[in-house]
Amino acid sequence: MKIVIQLLLWVVIGFLGYLTFNAVYEPIQFNKVRDARYPKVIDKLKDIRKAQLAHKEVIGRYSGDWDSLVQFIDTAEFVVTQRRDTTVLDEEYKATYGVDEYKSETIIDTLGYTPVKDSLYKNTDRYKTMMNVPYTDGKKFEIEAGKIYKNDSYIPVFEVKIDKADVLADQDEHLVNQEKQMLTVDNVRGEYIQLGSMSEVNTNGNWPKKYGTKKR
Repeated sequence: MKIVIQLLLWVVIGFLGYLTFNAVYEPIQFNKVRDARYPKVIDKLKDIRKAQLAHKEVIGRYSGDWDSLVQFIDTAEFVVTQRRDTTVLDEEYKATYGVDEYKSETIIDTLGYTPVKDSLYKNTDRYKTMMNVPYTDGKKFEIEAGKIYKNDSYIPVFEVKIDKADVLADQDEHLVNQEKQMLTVDNVRGEYIQLGSMSEVNTNGNWPKKYGTKKR
């Protein structure tokens, strides 16, 4: 009986040791996978941010559709301008007071045009696949665009996001749920990896500085 009890104790000790090892090892491995995947996803969002800001600059609003956004990049052009300061006769002042008065003005000259895709993505066509989320077997980022009313005017906004669970679908569900509740400033906060917002004027992402700047 003594030998049997000792064997049982060793089995229990071994099992507890296994549980303890997994409790430490699994989160470490999970973090390695997460930290390898998130930068790839965030790089895509940086490209999307550039595309949306260009769309806003040229069209005056953000795009809520991937096909139209890609078509915009393929065909749109930035206006190349030059600003110069000069002085001109204030005609209204002269008509009122009968004397010459000069005022300063800034004149913007159009020098030419340059394709958006060349300016933003150089000699690559990665913008054509920027909506595809890495590690998700073909999922696309959710995209939405519109306007919100703020400071007595309607302001264009957009939001692009992907659920963390989609990027980490092959990982332990309990650890994924913990990750989605993350609120610390040194990690991607919340349930999504997200760019922009439909509820506030914001074109930034929710990732910390360790993943690089929000621009690319």
